[in-house]
Amino acid sequence: MNPDHLPEDCRPIGNLLSRIGDKWTILVMRVLEKGEPIRFKELHRAIGGISQRMLTVTLRNLERDGLVLRTVYPTIPPKVEYALSERGAGLQQAMMPLFLWTRENAHDIYQSQLAFDMAKENPVTSR
Repeated sequence: MNPDHLPEDCRPIGNLLSRIGDKWTILVMRVLEKGEPIRFKELHRAIGGISQRMLTVTLRNLERDGLVLRTVYPTIPPKVEYALSERGAGLQQAMMPLFLWTRENAHDIYQSQLAFDMAKENPVTSR
């Protein structure tokens, strides 16, 4: 997201929503919210459908934002685990009301979308 068009006070939330709003970030955070550190391959299996590259990019972005912790153990082969940071867990808590609202309203939103799309396909002409 290019925040230059946003008012200064909206840029942080715009950037955050842009980061967490994609489907992979939501899924990664959902798996990590279970609390136990998890290895890359386990995370990859748990999500399903995500390429290794996209999972790597998503984890790096979350780590960069301080939402995910990456722990490397000095073993051979190297062992790397991922977990939500305190900040990431706090974000999950803050997002819970939005998740609940979405669950409660998803059907009505879908119905509104259907009605809108049908009206566009069959516009009512005024006489």
